[in-house]
Amino acid sequence: MSTEQLTNADLAVFTGTEQWYRHPVVKNTLYTDGIKFVAQRARAYWLIDEITYQQYHLRIKNEEFQVWTLKVDLEGSTAILTCDDCNDHIIFTKPIGYTGFPLKKIKIYVTNDVILLPSEY
Repeated sequence: MSTEQLTNADLAVFTGTEQWYRHPVVKNTLYTDGIKFVAQRARAYWLIDEITYQQYHLRIKNEEFQVWTLKVDLEGSTAILTCDDCNDHIIFTKPIGYTGFPLKKIKIYVTNDVILLPSEY
């Protein structure tokens, strides 16, 4: 299953959101138009799930503002997902054994149970 093209320029057009989307399992988690676009275009709803489910870890839950970074090895189709506290102190790291995510790197913010792109903040 291939992904559609996704570029950083595509993400930069999102500056706010017109609609909020609720996570189907964790109902108090919302995400924006930009995050939905990423999930659809890159077939990466798994990324929303990873971020959402990690919110139950005490170290992560206690961080009011989180910066999530997915760094992808495009040739090896693997990645590393990290979460930091906005001051470059990494509080969570998870290797992703396989991904077809099309960008080398994406940053995602989480604040007040909302997942959003940096340009939407």
